[in-house]
Amino acid sequence: MSVSVLILTKNEEQDLPGCLESVAWCDDVHLYDSHSTDRTVEIAEGFGAKVTARPFDNWSAHQNWGLANIRFKYPWVLYIDADERVSEGLKNSAIAAAKADAPESAFRLRRRDFFTDGTWLKHAQISPFYLRLFRPEKMRYERLVNPVSIVDGPIGDIDGFLDHYPFSKGVGFWLQRHIKYADLEAATIMENREKGGEFSLWKAFTSRDFTEKRFHQKEVFYRIPFRPFVKFLYMFLGRRAFLDGKPGVTYAILQSIYEYFIVLRQAELEGRKRLAAAAK
Repeated sequence: MSVSVLILTKNEEQDLPGCLESVAWCDDVHLYDSHSTDRTVEIAEGFGAKVTARPFDNWSAHQNWGLANIRFKYPWVLYIDADERVSEGLKNSAIAAAKADAPESAFRLRRRDFFTDGTWLKHAQISPFYLRLFRPEKMRYERLVNPVSIVDGPIGDIDGFLDHYPFSKGVGFWLQRHIKYADLEAATIMENREKGGEFSLWKAFTSRDFTEKRFHQKEVFYRIPFRPFVKFLYMFLGRRAFLDGKPGVTYAILQSIYEYFIVLRQAELEGRKRLAAAAK
């Protein structure tokens, strides 16, 4: 064994048992909890997981603190969420790849997102590849929400799927959570623009580094007019979400609604900024 498991949680008593069962093969499972008020911690301790608690501030700061302060038993960490499940194929690939003398600093794996009825959103899913297996000292995160993974060293790829159930608590919960995400996304946009809006159109389309490319594409996308509608067209036609049937089309609509949440929140923050400047 050379892999520890890290799970971020807050009030995950519904999804956590299935998640922990999927990593029962690991003898160093860490629950990184944001002071849950349900049975999350009790369930984790019942499975033998080690619990670290810290108040949540924002995604990148929270993740970076965890990697710097949690004492993992092994040199490699597989990072997952409570609504995700490690498949047998991914388990085998992770163990085989995560050797102490491996030249890589991180490995990219493929995630499968599922809709409420169990349909794999194979085409509608926006970003299927994630850096989730890494040496903790070689990884850091940036951005308040939907963080960008910054790796110090070479990156490899491994087989197997990480299965994700983002609608396990229902569409209503998904919408509520994404309203909160929209607040953080809007705050990030404002912060970047106050710093001069540094981004590279060239890197957005030519970078060979997936995470770097994704970061710059996001920053370019935030400057596109009518971007909720553009996002729907991109998912529906560009990624062919319609091939996933009704679930794929519904997911494309939900993602465009989320983008509209960001637009509304961004406009609200900009309005407050103008009022504050006028009052001076």
